[in-house]
Amino acid sequence: MTAVLTLAAGPLAALDLALPSGARLTAERLTEAGTYAVPTGPWREGSGVPVQLAEGRVLRQAYRIDSSDLTTLQVLAPLRTQLEQAGYSVLLDCVTGTCGGFDFRFGIEVMTAPDMYVDLTAYRFLSAEGPEGDFLTLLVSRSAAASFVQLVRANGPEPAPEDPGPVVSPGPADAPAAAPATPEQIAARLEQRGYVVLPDLSFATGEADLGETEVASLEALASYLKDNPARRLLFVGHTDATGSLEANRALSQRRASAALAYLRDRHGIPATRMAADGAGYLAPVASNLTQEGREANRRIEAVLLEAEG
Repeated sequence: MTAVLTLAAGPLAALDLALPSGARLTAERLTEAGTYAVPTGPWREGSGVPVQLAEGRVLRQAYRIDSSDLTTLQVLAPLRTQLEQAGYSVLLDCVTGTCGGFDFRFGIEVMTAPDMYVDLTAYRFLSAEGPEGDFLTLLVSRSAAASFVQLVRANGPEPAPEDPGPVVSPGPADAPAAAPATPEQIAARLEQRGYVVLPDLSFATGEADLGETEVASLEALASYLKDNPARRLLFVGHTDATGSLEANRALSQRRASAALAYLRDRHGIPATRMAADGAGYLAPVASNLTQEGREANRRIEAVLLEAEG
């Protein structure tokens, strides 16, 4: 038995893709008027990953398939066949080394863990253009226990006013403007997803000082940790791709450390229950080719860790 994915295409006909049995949606985000940088070739020294910008409705989805037997090819090959049968033309079809390995992975848009996981030594990528000018990309990888699929579809034409087509509402965890403000919301997000983005943390360019202003999401985290004394958190800082990796990693580390210090100094949360790290620009959630994407990539996440002992 397979899971059937119906991808809304605005004025286009819906496209049904069948994933292996047990596939479940872990994250979904729809942008009604957005831009997606579609990778069209492997990473190349000096030029990076070639892309074609697609504008319109952009649907991003991540799926998890709990199975230790499936290979990345076994997941991707049937999806590729379905796309070709639907009239899609393949632009790029590559595997780890031929894609560009580490550099390709961090040169494309990838949804955040734990919703999407990418093994840098074993992944496959495919991009294709549809008969109506829309674009679709697939990123497939696996862990020891599961396979992961990221699917992004960017439509060509905008929906007609009289027939806007089905709209997929983003889940509460993916709403960029809504920072969880209560302990209950923080707890639900952490317990269900394993991490939460803290979009109300604000830093001046190149700075890592939170100042004296009260931060709602950190206040909620403080309440959550006080109510759950066995819980531990890791703060992870992220930046856009402006500047060197070394400088961005250092800056993101300082910003994550500022969030940790906020809870330690203002609320007395023991430092042993928290940690801070910086990923720089290595885990983007959007394209760094647009201002909107760069702003989305500049963020701090709180990740729920295993309890000690």
